[in-house]
Amino acid sequence: MVYENRETGLNARELISSLIHDGFSFDRGDGSHQIYYHPDRRRVTVIFHGGNSTFKRKTLKSIIDQTRWTEEDLKRLKLI
Repeated sequence: MVYENRETGLNARELISSLIHDGFSFDRGDGSHQIYYHPDRRRVTVIFHGGNSTFKRKTLKSIIDQTRWTEEDLKRLKLI
């Protein structure tokens, strides 16, 4: 659903930038995992293996499920 019409995948830097723009803030990092919290108590874990590597579709779906972003949110954040 999310990236079916996008030629390139989403990388960690783009995703983290969108999280911060949407109000998430960095809480802590443990190795390659970075945890972000939103004031409404949502929590997202981002696996950060270098900023330019793209996420696999299943990983990206899991992250977006954690954010509870709707299709309108994804459009507002220019992710689709």
